[in-house]
Amino acid sequence: MFDRTATRFARNVGYAKFGVPATGTCRAYACTCSGTWPYMPANEGRSHARCGDAANGEPTPLADALGTAAAGTATDLALLRHATPHGERDCFLTLLQIYELHTAPLTRIGNRARLQHHPVIASVKERCERRWLAELAALPVPDELDADDAVASLRRIAARNRLPAMYKWLAREASWDQVVDFIALEGGPDAGFDDLVAACQIGLTGRAKLELATNYWDEMGNGALDDVHTHLHDRLVFALGMSRPALNELPTSALARSALCGLLATNRWLQPEMLGALGLIELQAGPRCRLVLQALDRCNAPSDAYPFYEVHADVDPSHGKDWLDNAIAPIMAEQPDWAPRIVAGALWREYTTNAFLSEAEEMFMGEAEQAVA
Repeated sequence: MFDRTATRFARNVGYAKFGVPATGTCRAYACTCSGTWPYMPANEGRSHARCGDAANGEPTPLADALGTAAAGTATDLALLRHATPHGERDCFLTLLQIYELHTAPLTRIGNRARLQHHPVIASVKERCERRWLAELAALPVPDELDADDAVASLRRIAARNRLPAMYKWLAREASWDQVVDFIALEGGPDAGFDDLVAACQIGLTGRAKLELATNYWDEMGNGALDDVHTHLHDRLVFALGMSRPALNELPTSALARSALCGLLATNRWLQPEMLGALGLIELQAGPRCRLVLQALDRCNAPSDAYPFYEVHADVDPSHGKDWLDNAIAPIMAEQPDWAPRIVAGALWREYTTNAFLSEAEEMFMGEAEQAVA
């Protein structure tokens, strides 16, 4: 999919203008597992942390150039008209910048929002997404799933990795610093979930639209400002003294997990896949949040750290059931051809999350094992 050196960039689109090296090989692609995408399950692909991410200096020339060009002139942006990403990390960092133009608060991105549908931005977005979507679409549907029964399939997907090893370790063994660092990396079960639900309901009707509205209203604290979920997350961040890592500090698997939400939210035609992905989040968040609460208890966390995870541990199991019964089931009755795509969206979310958790296990649990040794 991706160019393995920056030479083609410098030759074709003048990246030297932005200070991008003209040569240099991506260290991640020097490994024997080159070519496997980070959202693949651990037993089907590589453990991406071993291949080198930000800490090992994998170049991201397209993302870097896009950031510079977006703040520059129309001529600067035009130089990227035919640019392609250097590797998977470059692809996801580029896409996340573009998705911000569609979804980030205007108070943060300012006039850059006017570039949302700029022809060059749109062409870069399409090229970055095209092969990723082909790879996602090629992921196999496990034999135990019935792609024509989205409700039953989502239940099966949610159940088979409901309590990952990472969360169990967090609850039982992680140090306070490790708990805080993981929460910062994870971002909580609904980072921007309210906006995702709002985007997902566009064009729906009947019971499905009502269910997503009910879900959104709960995200809004049922009308109480202090109970809005994003406000509860802000309280958590303050209570833990937690710094939010910059995008370029995140491992590639975390970038892919985050970028999937942007992919679904900015492509209307992926609405069925989005319904599946968001449904899986709701189905799995409750049990995992309960394990985070156990970690907070064990480490004597401050009281303001609890409400965000308490509300998700309490309500998300019912949210998941209601999403299946009141949104997915009615949609299947009216649009049965959506069922395989809803299942596919849940699988996409599962694979990106499993890859992220696999890398997190290596980062955190491996670190703990080394400390004991």
